[in-house]
Amino acid sequence: QVQLVESGGGLVQPGGSLRLSCAASGFTFSRYRMNWYRQAPGKERELVASINSNGATTTYADSVKGRFTISRDNAKNTVYLQMNSLKPEDTAVYYCNALSVALTNDYWGQGTQVTVSS
Repeated sequence: QVQLVESGGGLVQPGGSLRLSCAASGFTFSRYRMNWYRQAPGKERELVASINSNGATTTYADSVKGRFTISRDNAKNTVYLQMNSLKPEDTAVYYCNALSVALTNDYWGQGTQVTVSS
């Protein structure tokens, strides 16, 4: 059974930091690209950050470049999103996504709420 379980969300003040984690099981984690998406109320889901299967290559949305860092630990089947200098506009539900190299399998977590507010 495939599972992606996000954790680490919460309420943080502007300028603060959070680290999201996504624990994967039920598939060969090291063969999947891992992505973090977010969806704010009334907006479409957007890709925030992506990391390839061995962790060598990362990409980011322009809105988070220099503030967010995606990483993975294939030994722990876990992907992380370190979020620094958080802004109110970062408020959203953040979702973990696993995409197979062949684009045949696409898995999603249940999401974790991040709220940036004073």
